[in-house]
Amino acid sequence: MSLLDQIPVVVESGSVVPEADPHPQGYGNAEPVLHEVRHALARLISTGETTKIDLKAMPFGPGDLEHLLSVLGTGEVQASIDALGPTRVQETAIPGVWLVDYLNSEAHRLALHLEIATVPEILCPQPQDLNDAIAALDARLNPDQSDPPLAS
Repeated sequence: MSLLDQIPVVVESGSVVPEADPHPQGYGNAEPVLHEVRHALARLISTGETTKIDLKAMPFGPGDLEHLLSVLGTGEVQASIDALGPTRVQETAIPGVWLVDYLNSEAHRLALHLEIATVPEILCPQPQDLNDAIAALDARLNPDQSDPPLAS
């Protein structure tokens, strides 16, 4: 016979420990990102400073990204860019907050950014492209002319 039989056992009723909340602060990192978006909007309004938030680098838990995108909603403007793979730009329901999704040619996500700006940077022409714009338009306006007029 073992000595275990001699150990007194008392059964106490206690409250049931609730199951752990998988999102103890509302959705992990989604809420802090939303607060950062708010601060970035305030900077955009007061100073014109734009902000990019790299969502792919965020340590999101299950449901965090979906919650973040759900809160931001979907706006009216979309754009597609086809350069080294498709890039999709989607305005959120919050003016000045844009979702920019960079994909490679195999449609694998390379980067996912929130951009807080009046217009996302990827949609703005490069300075050199602007410099070439007048010459390109002149060539189209005067296709028979070998030397287009100089830009002023």
